[in-house]
Amino acid sequence: MFLDSRIIKIASYALVVVGVILGALSFVRSGSLLIALGTLGIAFPARHVRTIEFYFPVAIAVGLFVLAISLPHGL
Repeated sequence: MFLDSRIIKIASYALVVVGVILGALSFVRSGSLLIALGTLGIAFPARHVRTIEFYFPVAIAVGLFVLAISLPHGL
């Protein structure tokens, strides 16, 4: 169990870093989607806790996903 959560955490941080890099290189839609996935992966271990540690990252991820979907194709 420890190994699985550690792999998820490392992969989530990697997705966030790649998303930020893609966003800085003008691939805003792809970067936003990767950041949203990474944020969900970071919030995943706190899913049993009904506090801000779970709901705030999930709200950010949903907002980023909506932003990525609503962006025009030119960006």
